[in-house]
Amino acid sequence: MKALRKILVVDDDPVVGKSFDRVLSAKGYAVITAHNGEEALKKLAEENYDAVFTDIRMPGLSGIEVAERIKANRPWLPVVIVTGYGTADNEARAHAAGVADFLHKPLSPEMIEGSAAKVLRETEAATTPAGEAIVAEAEVAAEEATWKRIGMLFAAPFVGLAYVIALPFVGLGMLAGMAAKATMPKKAIGFVRNVALFLAAPFVALAYTIAFPFIGLGMLAWAGLKALGANAKAAAALKNTGLVLIAPFAALACTLIWPAVALAQVARMVFKR
Repeated sequence: MKALRKILVVDDDPVVGKSFDRVLSAKGYAVITAHNGEEALKKLAEENYDAVFTDIRMPGLSGIEVAERIKANRPWLPVVIVTGYGTADNEARAHAAGVADFLHKPLSPEMIEGSAAKVLRETEAATTPAGEAIVAEAEVAAEEATWKRIGMLFAAPFVGLAYVIALPFVGLGMLAGMAAKATMPKKAIGFVRNVALFLAAPFVALAYTIAFPFIGLGMLAWAGLKALGANAKAAAALKNTGLVLIAPFAALACTLIWPAVALAQVARMVFKR
């Protein structure tokens, strides 16, 4: 389970802390409050936080002083200044200290939620190594290749069996066709061709009956994965698992259909006038 993001809110007005708690707790954040700068720095020394929101005017340390001390020790930690007394000098000093954002009172729930999401997103983008994405893509590609090899391993015997079964029939069909063409009258040739097509029809239908449900299910599963836009790694694994499961049935369908199709095609080529 993913840990809650911890937000430290520093303000001598308890109403502000309660506002942050009400808005951000509903969005899955853990909100901890401090009533002055000294208390905030003490809490920061005791545990880690994901972001700090601090008022600018408080007894003791000001919000800008709190931000400066935090950034001196933890430059990666985003600090947001909350103020109802914004001046150009204060904002210039805060930006020099490296604050991530400014919120001007009065605050709305949308302002609080939007600022928290923004600074956390920017921090993640800045601290995530660029190589992690490349490593993740390489892992997905490696896993996909592994599943493809497994699928080929399962399919190989069925493909080989299909060739073993089909090729003798193809050869015999060609020989029979050549002999029939040489010896049979035209009317008999037409009759034999129609008989061959009649005999092939059940096998063709059976092959389609076996293959089509699995092809349809595979297409539906693939469309579902694309629509969901799921995790690339999970999508690749599911796709290749489906290929492994479908391969034997596809091979069986080919085994059934190839001899009949080959005989019908040979008959058509040989007996066509």
